Order: sequence, then structure tokens, then C-alpha cells
Amino acid sequence: MKKIKGSFLILIFSLFISQNIHAQSPQWHSDKKIAVVFGLTQPVALSGFNLEVNYIYRRFVFDYSHGMSLDFQGNLLPDYLRNQGVEVYMPFSTGFGIGYRLTEWLNLRVESKWHSFEFYYKGEPQTAFNRVAADPNNYSVGLGVYGFFQPFKKKGNVLKGVTVAPSIRFWPTVDTRFDNNRFHYQNRNTGSNEQLKTLASGIKFSPLIINASIGYTFNLKKT
Repeated sequence: MKKIKGSFLILIFSLFISQNIHAQSPQWHSDKKIAVVFGLTQPVALSGFNLEVNYIYRRFVFDYSHGMSLDFQGNLLPDYLRNQGVEVYMPFSTGFGIGYRLTEWLNLRVESKWHSFEFYYKGEPQTAFNRVAADPNNYSVGLGVYGFFQPFKKKGNVLKGVTVAPSIRFWPTVDTRFDNNRFHYQNRNTGSNEQLKTLASGIKFSPLIINASIGYTFNLKKT
């Protein structure tokens, strides 16, 4: 985890240094665009789906994102859940953000998200009858650093709208249904009283999220 945090700080530092080195044309200050992008981590690693819609107005970015049907199994789980034989399913993760464009290709956002977590014994059908516990009202508020690249922007054909959007986000949990951030239960695998913890939505359920999205940007009439 220390290495991940170190890499996160190095990347942010590099992005800001790059901003100061490369002067940007003021033309992008008048942008009006709508971008629709799809996350890659969700279908590749979690057998799920994520859609994000961005409205870009001058130097501001307004976004809505919605993820669904996310399965966390195996190495995606922290050790204590694997030891309990418990897996995690997220029916949805949704919310809004507002950001400011530092450069044409880099923006910083404040984001508020609502997540739902369900816990099941490994390999069992994900039904209400089999559910070990649920934390349906889990909220996070955090920051995100987003790249926004149109590699074929200068093309005169349909390729010009193709968009790649890498991101690094830090979304700490601010509220949960679990009392004192814990849920105690009798685990049938271990035969002991175990506990489930309030989860964040990032790597190993930490607040840190690294992702990349691809999609398409539609230019609107500039002001």
C-alpha cells in the first residue's frame, strides 16, 4: 500500500510539472463538449460495467458515473475476507462530480458517490437468502485526477472524437450502515464470531482507485 501511495504522489507531481513545462493554447478555454466513456477495470477485472458522462464547459467538468454488477473475488479481496471464505458483490456504485481543467488534457474533480456492498460465502448464489450481510448505503466524498486525451483530435473524420481518460481517485468513506464500521456475525466456515468492516470502493477496498476509460467526445458549438 505504501508503494501505491508513493506512485500516486509521484504521478500527481509529474502531471503538475508537465503542466508548467508545456504552455497550452487558450482556445480550449471556450470548449463545450459531451464525452461518454466506459471504464476498463470494471468489465476486465470485476465482470461488471461502468458508464461515465462528462459535460465540459470552458474550464469546468461536470460528471455522472454509474457502475453496476461488480464482483470482487480471489486476490481482489483483503486477507481477512479470504480467510472467512466471503466474497463481495456491488450491485451499484453511482454519483456526481465537478471539476476544474488545469490544462486541456488534465482536470481535478471533487466527487460524491453512493455505493452498495453485499457479502456472500464463496461460490454461493448471490440471493437475499444466501446473503451474509449488506451495506447498501455507503457514501464517499473524495478527489480525482483525470486525464482526457483525444489522440486523433486533428483528424477530419469520425476518429477525432475517440477519447482515452485515465484516472486516479481517492474516495474515503464518510458514512455507512454498519454500526461503528463493523458487522459481527457467526461464520459457518471458521465456526467463530467474525466481523466484516466498512469498505471503501478502491484497491483491496481502500480509498485509492486507478482506472482508465475509453469512449467518444462530441463537440458542441463553442461560446
